[in-house]
Amino acid sequence: MTSQTASTQNSGSSGLSLAIRLREGSRDAWREMVDLYGPLVHGWCLRKGVSPPEAADVTQDVFLAVHRSIAAFDPARPGATFRGWLWTITLNKVRERARREEGPAAIGGSTAFAQLANLPDPGEREENEPSDSGATASLVRRALEQIRPTVEPKTWEAFWRTAVLGRPAPQVAEELALTSAAVRQAKSRVLRRLRRQLGERH
Repeated sequence: MTSQTASTQNSGSSGLSLAIRLREGSRDAWREMVDLYGPLVHGWCLRKGVSPPEAADVTQDVFLAVHRSIAAFDPARPGATFRGWLWTITLNKVRERARREEGPAAIGGSTAFAQLANLPDPGEREENEPSDSGATASLVRRALEQIRPTVEPKTWEAFWRTAVLGRPAPQVAEELALTSAAVRQAKSRVLRRLRRQLGERH
């Protein structure tokens, strides 16, 4: 590599989308997915009113469902996002647990009717994913930590200084002895790698 280029290293299939690697049965991909999305799914469960101990169980149920149905997720389908698909699975698992634990057979009288009123209507419109900038930032941070070992140091520095620190490409180019075009290319490559790690691109 010359001083005028900055490229992303790919080890094995690490340059492929997380979703595709999951479909191929990669053990590394499953570990990365749990590390990456586990805290997010757990947080979603808590926001839906699941108690902390039960949230851990629901999170496991979610990842088991992902394992069973990953072949059904198509990252190439317009509008499809891995995170959105994961949110739908999480919501369904939370609802399943609510139906099991708050079913009308458990108790009677007015209390039962009150609990029934809180059960989700199967025909109601799907809820949107909770908006939480802090959770999103943490997710991106975990994904960046996962892909950083696959990125050349100078490429990473060009990306970090432009995309994260917000410095202009010409300034970063001068600092790293690169051309402005090489800096922009480095930033673009790492962003593509980030989206793939999040399962959003194939």
